Amino acid sequence: MARALAPEVREFLTHLEKERDVSPNTLSAYERDLRAFSMYLAQARGVEGWQWGELNRLDIRGWMAHLTRQGLAKRSIARALSAVRSFFRWMHRDEQIDVNPARAVGSPRLPRTLPGYLDRTQVETLLALATTRAESGEFTDVRNLAMLEMFYSCGLRLSELQGIDLADLDLLTQQVKVRGKGRKERIVPVGDHAQRAVRNYLVKRDVLLAKVGSAKANAKPAATGASLRKPVRLGRGALFLSERGTRASTRAVQHAIVGLISAVDEGSGLSTHSLRHTFATHLVDAGADLRAVQELLGHASISTTQIYTHTSVERLKKVYRQAHPRA
Repeated sequence: MARALAPEVREFLTHLEKERDVSPNTLSAYERDLRAFSMYLAQARGVEGWQWGELNRLDIRGWMAHLTRQGLAKRSIARALSAVRSFFRWMHRDEQIDVNPARAVGSPRLPRTLPGYLDRTQVETLLALATTRAESGEFTDVRNLAMLEMFYSCGLRLSELQGIDLADLDLLTQQVKVRGKGRKERIVPVGDHAQRAVRNYLVKRDVLLAKVGSAKANAKPAATGASLRKPVRLGRGALFLSERGTRASTRAVQHAIVGLISAVDEGSGLSTHSLRHTFATHLVDAGADLRAVQELLGHASISTTQIYTHTSVERLKKVYRQAHPRA
């Protein structure tokens, strides 16, 4: 059974939700990491044998070593440490503790990995496959092409695409309002190909909603004693829908797009996020200003965007080694 959250942790999470307006995904991750940290402390110090104000950096380093022994990747440990740091920073600022024990704890050194992406030929093959399937006229195939075009045209995160509402999209000005990390909003252009795919999808979307709405209106009430199912709420405000007429889940979107990618590049391990990397890589390759790419991606820091310059340099080195006689 999961250990109950300490009152201070619950208060911190409420602070994040109500005052900082963090996203549900971030809130869930913080709760998970702080619960794991509390469980470690209960084992290391005893269930009733510690207070937050008594902890020091050795307790936190011991917990990080514990996570390492469990086989967690450095990136996962760094994310968990970020949650603990935020918690202690809030407690110190709220004067619940005199000293912040996490202040002097350094993060694990993370390797600078180059993100996976598709080259231009692979993108054309992928889009050609999705276009061919969409010609069937089936709702999911037409929708999947529209989602794929939006991922590549706009460089969206999975949660960003899944969270787009119909009201966020303006096809006349060819732009979409996106809610990114920390619920920060940005405006992103929508390319011609993506716009056409979305227009075709919207026709199918209207037909689906009319069909599902009609079926719902004509449904007979449940017989007495029969189990009552929770009524399905149609996702009329959502851009991308499931076949039931509800907002498509992130899992469904990921499954649909990965299925297309696997069909043209089986075993690549690429995902929807790879399309975001592809978007950025192709822009940088074409000479796009890095600050503009940063804004399009919604990166808080330019250093995050600079990895795409490294990607371009690595490709140049590869071409050089293959082509130069004295490389």
